[in-house]
Amino acid sequence: MTDDAYLFLAETASGRQGTPLTLVGELECLETPAVLAWFTAQGVNPTSPSVRVLPPEQSGLIPEGAERLPVPLSTEELEGLRRAAATDSVATAEEDLLAFRDNEENRDALLRRALAAGVPAHRIVELSGVDPSTLSSASQA
Repeated sequence: MTDDAYLFLAETASGRQGTPLTLVGELECLETPAVLAWFTAQGVNPTSPSVRVLPPEQSGLIPEGAERLPVPLSTEELEGLRRAAATDSVATAEEDLLAFRDNEENRDALLRRALAAGVPAHRIVELSGVDPSTLSSASQA
């Protein structure tokens, strides 16, 4: 298990905070008594448009005062959440970084493209397996 992600209720269904739970797919934690009780207490169900989820590194984006619940996600579930939350350009760059693990051809160009797309440096390092100093030198080229 990884650090806890967060379920929370968005103030409006059209708000941009978090990823709607329905876009993430099935999560094991949704069947736990704690999560089921939270849904009941909030008067919502998992398909409600106001139910959102964020990965641990984005918990600061949860609106102040919003009802929230920490939930443990497996590594695979967390990656699925991150992909669901990513913009198309970030998702494409992250897929390229995952493929990069097997092929170092055009490494610096790929790293620069990922940075330009808005992929955070820590995610580039995590997805590509490059050393952080390699990322620094590629970004300056």
